[in-house]
Amino acid sequence: MAKTILVADDHEVVRQGIRMILSARSDWEVCGEAVNGQQAVQMAKELKPDAIIMDIAMPEMTGIEATREISKLNLGSRVLIFTMHDSNTLPEYVRAAGAMGYVLKSRASNDLVAALDGLLSGGTFFDAEGTSKSAPESEKPRKEDVTFRSALPRQRASNLA
Repeated sequence: MAKTILVADDHEVVRQGIRMILSARSDWEVCGEAVNGQQAVQMAKELKPDAIIMDIAMPEMTGIEATREISKLNLGSRVLIFTMHDSNTLPEYVRAAGAMGYVLKSRASNDLVAALDGLLSGGTFFDAEGTSKSAPESEKPRKEDVTFRSALPRQRASNLA
């Protein structure tokens, strides 16, 4: 039986790219696509996928918030955060939300399949080597920072300027 994967990203071209990368594996099936965090939570409830590839910055509900909600549901779905936002504290944000790892969009062609293999085998993926690195205590996020909500809109606005 094929492993099912839900893809959540608000950009169609990104979802198409993920489907193309995943199509190389006959034992994997994209069971659904969500365009925002709320839809990802709803589809996770309905489809109960083995894994979820979750964009971190989506409308209506961020990927971090959606991951936190999905984790509370205890569906057994393993969430992989998919993001262009890189920082020393990213692994801590991802873990705090309940995800089992992350892949940077800039490294998707190299890391996405390996990361999903790891997650679907019960492991984690927190860097290009597939092992986790803990941030120094001074760089760990404060509990109130975990949603990324306040940082992302400012960053998007500054990218447009």
